[in-house]
Amino acid sequence: MYLPIPPQPDCASAWREAVRAVDSRPGHSAYNVIIDIADPITNATLGDARIATVDKFLSDCDKSVETVANTIFPVGLYRRYGAPAFFNVFCDSVLKKVRRSERWSGYYFERMIQYPVPSGEPPNQLWNIVERLRNENVRALNKFELSLFDPHRDVDNSPYGGQCLSFMSFKVIPGAEKTLTLTAMYRNHFYIEKLLGNLIGLGRLIDFVAHEAGLKAGALTVISTHAEIDQPKRSGKTISRSEIGSMIAKFDQAAAPLAA
Repeated sequence: MYLPIPPQPDCASAWREAVRAVDSRPGHSAYNVIIDIADPITNATLGDARIATVDKFLSDCDKSVETVANTIFPVGLYRRYGAPAFFNVFCDSVLKKVRRSERWSGYYFERMIQYPVPSGEPPNQLWNIVERLRNENVRALNKFELSLFDPHRDVDNSPYGGQCLSFMSFKVIPGAEKTLTLTAMYRNHFYIEKLLGNLIGLGRLIDFVAHEAGLKAGALTVISTHAEIDQPKRSGKTISRSEIGSMIAKFDQAAAPLAA
């Protein structure tokens, strides 16, 4: 049982088509939704009127597109400090402010660079992948895996709380110019509150790894093992489906000039 979304050129288009498909399903939810984006980097900013429309809607719910994207990759820190210096800046400055508990800070990036182990220093999975991609002696093109689910911290009775992004797999596509792709798996996915920011954040992650490893950034594939058209809250009140519909109508208006 799966729901394939027709391949899309960018993050905004992929968000719209995924929302359209899942919204049409019974209960406005679906399982094993597969989203494929050819270029998750270009136009993935608030300069795109479509993205700005969603961001304005979600900013009133304290879940702006940029806020969600930064939980996956803090692009501002990277641009300011570079790699690997920005890892320490994130740990020393950001984590201390946002950490909710030892179990979950809300930042997937934390688990990429500080995954807990029984003993010793938590490994920086992300930088390890970059270093192996740089290493000419590493010949395997399909062994760049990154785990975010932690069985010690994430197994509880909450149906939605905690981490939703569980696993990522980078692949190097051989050719005249080697291309880096990424597949990400979500255990649960809110398509209104989180999906667009997630796609943009993952695109920035591909761009970072590809740039640091000297590769071409390629496609992004996202598998939502459960997806739903959620209704975020604003000032403590659940947003109505009609309000979501109005936001999507504005998105489609912003997209109209692009389709002309």
